[in-house]
Amino acid sequence: MKKFLVLFAVLLFLSSCSEYQKALKSEDTAVKYAAAEKMYLAKKYGKAIRLFEQLSPALKGKPSAEKMFYMYAQSLYKTKQYYLAGYQFESFVASYPKSEKIEEASFLGAKSFTFLSPVYSLDQTDTYKAIDKLQAYIDTYPEGQNLPEANTLVKAMREKLEKKAFENAKIYHTITDYKAAMVAFDNFLINFPGTSYKEQALYYKFDSAYLLAINSVPAKMQERLENAKAAYSSLVKFKADSEYKAKADEKLARIENDLKQYSK
Repeated sequence: MKKFLVLFAVLLFLSSCSEYQKALKSEDTAVKYAAAEKMYLAKKYGKAIRLFEQLSPALKGKPSAEKMFYMYAQSLYKTKQYYLAGYQFESFVASYPKSEKIEEASFLGAKSFTFLSPVYSLDQTDTYKAIDKLQAYIDTYPEGQNLPEANTLVKAMREKLEKKAFENAKIYHTITDYKAAMVAFDNFLINFPGTSYKEQALYYKFDSAYLLAINSVPAKMQERLENAKAAYSSLVKFKADSEYKAKADEKLARIENDLKQYSK
């Protein structure tokens, strides 16, 4: 019995392969379509994609091809070809605006770009695209079934942009360009008012102001010391028990001591 089952499985496999190869070579779109759908339902997405690629030019724009283009986009998505999947889902939405699959296609097209979004330290063009496309889905389907996930993905994408902006500001502090660091942290706090990095940003802005002040030429020192003192106030006003308070207090003592020479 076991030998029979193995032989049957082998014959079935060979038959399937033969059917697939025939479909690839066939000029009959109906034969290709049937084989492609069979491969798709069997989750053999790679084979299905090859057939969909052959079918696509002949069927593009035709109402009867709605299901085929949906399966094509899904196959690309399932095989993690997210750039192509995003393009195909967007094309599907444009071609079949009355489809019952349009909301799902809109969401998956947008979601595809979240997989293209790189780590925060790299160029974030695809992250911005993902946010724009997810927001378009949210605006179009405010009660959509994928709304919770869409909101979660937007939040994750924005947090990535937030981290990049914060780390970019820190770079100026690291390379001792303290004036640029202060501007960068100011811009960061304006652009991300609810950021989880606010305490750190306020401290590094203060530290940049402090280091700029104590290393200033005499003509600019008083003004810069006052600016550093104001930056300290912003930090402790935001969080009186800041983890940076001990270090900040030491630097404040130096600031106040240096300012005494200007009060005489």
